[in-house]
Formats: sequence, C-alpha cells, structure tokens
Amino acid sequence: MNPLLYMAQRGTAAVLAVAVAVHLATMVHAVRGGLSAAEILSRTAGNGWFLAFYCVFVCAAAIHAPIGLRSVIREWTGWRSRSLDMAMLAFAAAILVLGLRAALAVYQPGGMVP
Repeated sequence: MNPLLYMAQRGTAAVLAVAVAVHLATMVHAVRGGLSAAEILSRTAGNGWFLAFYCVFVCAAAIHAPIGLRSVIREWTGWRSRSLDMAMLAFAAAILVLGLRAALAVYQPGGMVP
C-alpha cells in the first residue's frame, strides 16, 4: 500500500474511533434519558458544535472507507488499474456528499429541502 494512503487510513481510524465512541455514548445517553428522535433532532437544529463534529466524522469516513475497500478489492479481485482508483474516488465523493447533506439536514431547522 502507498505510504500516504497507509498514513491517511491510520489517521482517520483514530478520528473515527473517537467519533464513533462519542456518537454512541451520546445516542445511548439520549435514548436512556427518554428523548424521542424528534426531541433529539430539535436539540441538534442550529447547533454549530453538532455540525462541526459530524462534518469531521463524515470527512474521516469518506477518506477511511475507500482506502480500505480499495485494498480489499485489490487483494480479492486483482483489479489494480487506474480505474479502481477512480472508482474509489467516486465512492469517497458519494460518502462525502451524502454524509454532509445528512449533517446539514439535521442541523437546519425543518431539515433540508430537496
């Protein structure tokens, strides 16, 4: 594996470990506290810290997942051409766009208008 990709995946793994732990702890705390999905969403609307946290979370996932998937595909299928890199770049872009849209929808009061 390319050393830059190796370091990017390891660095994003560290970010994701913290982000997943914070996300799960927050959700468990909220649900055990009796909050409904609507109440949770009403509390996230307009919260800049929430938006920043989830934007970092999404960016880390958009970098981390395609690198790992690229390695698995290369190992299992032998697909090693430049087209694999382009496919993983498209996958990363999809994760980034969809994830950021989701974070913005939860941040904005009333959600996003399509």
